[in-house]
Amino acid sequence: MIYSINYDLNSPGQNYGELHEAIKSCGAWWHYLDSHWLVDTNLTAKGIWDKLSPHADTNDSFLIIGVSRDYSGWLPQKAWDWINSRTNKMAA
Repeated sequence: MIYSINYDLNSPGQNYGELHEAIKSCGAWWHYLDSHWLVDTNLTAKGIWDKLSPHADTNDSFLIIGVSRDYSGWLPQKAWDWINSRTNKMAA
């Protein structure tokens, strides 16, 4: 399944490096937008959150949501190539 991971880290001095490594550990990933990642993983949304939550504070915001085949936007071609190569793993 492909999941979209979106976040706002609201405390000064957040350690993005540890969070980014935790995201990368979930599976194949794509990262082009500042606080947004796509991850191709066998984990559930809760399984992803379990890996990321140790790197979050209670005033941070996270959304982990499955990606469907209904998508559109304006991204570089290499981003669309990554996304389009995985449409069989997306929700209908």
